[in-house]
Amino acid sequence: MSKPNANPPLSPPAPTSQVPSSVAAPKKKKPYPFWLGGVAATIAASITHPLDLTKVRLQASGDKRMLASMQKTVRTAGVRGLFDGISGTWMRQMSYSMCRFWAYEESKKLLDATSPSAPAWKLGLAGSMAGGIAGLVGNPGEIVMVRLQGDFAKPPEKRFNYKHCFDALFRMVREEGTSSLARGVGPNVFRAVLMNASQLASYDFFKATLLATPYFEDNIYCHFTASFAAGTVATTVCSPADVLKSRIMNASGPGSSSTLATIRTALATEGPLFVFKGWVPAWMRLQPTTILIFLTLEQLKRGVDWTRGKGWDVL
Repeated sequence: MSKPNANPPLSPPAPTSQVPSSVAAPKKKKPYPFWLGGVAATIAASITHPLDLTKVRLQASGDKRMLASMQKTVRTAGVRGLFDGISGTWMRQMSYSMCRFWAYEESKKLLDATSPSAPAWKLGLAGSMAGGIAGLVGNPGEIVMVRLQGDFAKPPEKRFNYKHCFDALFRMVREEGTSSLARGVGPNVFRAVLMNASQLASYDFFKATLLATPYFEDNIYCHFTASFAAGTVATTVCSPADVLKSRIMNASGPGSSSTLATIRTALATEGPLFVFKGWVPAWMRLQPTTILIFLTLEQLKRGVDWTRGKGWDVL
């Protein structure tokens, strides 16, 4: 009988995983250019300018109906009249809108609200912060836009007759003083806070909510639905401040820029619903504008990603 082996053969050692001594952290995605929002807003506003023009004239004049106001514009100034003051629109978008998109993204970083699961209150707060900053920065462009758009709705003797946005800016400073650039800044900042909290924040909220369902992917259908909802919310929330802003900025003369005086006069002559005057053209203008802004912005972002993917790191 053979003796059992006192030293049985050792089993081969279990393979060990090769773990590198240092694992490279994933490369942080480069932020998008800060001016993308301004470009997207300028493109959208150029397309919807006739509706914005009609909204301002309804708010600042005695016109009652949107179609009647548009017909009056075409009758008195031709089809080109529907694009009166478009240089003011460009100035406003490349100051106010560029600033608000940049400030919104920076505010989200500050509040740690960049993830898709960020709570709605953080998004709203980031939008409000961005609106306050952009409302101050963009106030001169806002005044120029409103005055250029509303000029032909006035009697000839009361018109400003600005040639373009820069002529308006220089003449305001020369004829009314530097303080004229701050006319209506209170209602404008208030309206900007409401707009960004209700438009930018609600778009992010609706987009994240839709992507959390099994029915939507991150594509144009999701972007369209989220922007449609955001546009309706923003129109309703911003209408009161928008009406006051337009009336104060269109006023001229000492004491005509008083917010309380404007409210008292409008309440006495038109009733409390005056704050929603022009809601339909405002919705018809803001809705396609909101949709166009976000669809354009998303496509611009994809264009930037595409160029970076090709190695053309110019943006």
